[in-house]
Amino acid sequence: MKIAAIKAWLQDLTLLRPYTIASREITGVENVFLEITLQDGTTGIGAANPAPEVVGETPEQSLANLQSAVVQGFVGRDIRHFRQLIDEAGQAFPHLPGTLAAVDIALHDAFCKWLGVPVVAFYGQKIKSLPTSITIGIKGVAETLEEAAEYHERGFRVLKVKTGMDVETDVERLAKLREVYADHFTIRVDANLGYSLDELRIFFKKAAPLNIELVEQPLPVGAENQLLTLPTDQRRLLAADESLKDAAAALQLAGQPLPYGIFNIKLMKCGGIAGALDIANIAKPAGISLFWGCNDESIISITAALHAAFACPHTRYIDLDGSLDLAVDVVSGGFILENGVMRTNGLPGLGVTRWLH
Repeated sequence: MKIAAIKAWLQDLTLLRPYTIASREITGVENVFLEITLQDGTTGIGAANPAPEVVGETPEQSLANLQSAVVQGFVGRDIRHFRQLIDEAGQAFPHLPGTLAAVDIALHDAFCKWLGVPVVAFYGQKIKSLPTSITIGIKGVAETLEEAAEYHERGFRVLKVKTGMDVETDVERLAKLREVYADHFTIRVDANLGYSLDELRIFFKKAAPLNIELVEQPLPVGAENQLLTLPTDQRRLLAADESLKDAAAALQLAGQPLPYGIFNIKLMKCGGIAGALDIANIAKPAGISLFWGCNDESIISITAALHAAFACPHTRYIDLDGSLDLAVDVVSGGFILENGVMRTNGLPGLGVTRWLH
């Protein structure tokens, strides 16, 4: 079955709730979309929201690449060769993961819809469901508790709390969450490169009674050797994020002794499902657990990450809340979310439905 048409566009998906991380405030987000239509009318859709400060690519650059002769040249090619097309896109746009993610996701969706199976079934489903965390940005104690109360009411059981600006304030917020909610919430932390090694040591000491599940990328990229001075049990709780851009980085981080016990895989860093599975395959023999994250993204790419996550037996954590606070989206469907637990909907491809308005 041949590809009949390819269309790309950019759309602003405003956030319902702006939030703050260690480096900036985030109020809105542009996603780039790619629609691939086959000769029989089957349509696959991809989406991307690369983070320029992490991967050096903007959605505007992604759009230009998707409208280029390289991608448009896929018209007339056989969808059964979708992996070859992904490889060709990777050769044409190296180190541009937003471009590659949109191409990869759209091709996966189109091929698996044409085949009549979910993407996760094509790779072999290992996991049926997992609870996702939902994120609380950097804010005061009262505002943190207010937002936590909302998530409690909505049925979520896992919080990811942004930290990294001040250790004392960070621990105060986490301690207050534990005081109010006891063990109702599993709490994980994302420092977004905000700590020094000394601050991280202080954090671990002061937060020890609070039963923190994991800590995402506390130190700047390139500081992995500093992490090796920490005890093994602390390093096991650390998740590589900004340092883990692709399979090459995964290979370096998988060497013994491990600076991180967890890999946070984001399709927007590694260029889609194929790149994510390359990282996952490196992590498995190294004994590294998988944690699947996201940016502020459409249901499309969030669902793609969920399918990839559930195809990996060493997936332990998901943080796929990036579409929950969007004011608009271009699709519905994809995943099913009940009381904070996510699962795929069992429909072919990604199981998303394109909105026509």
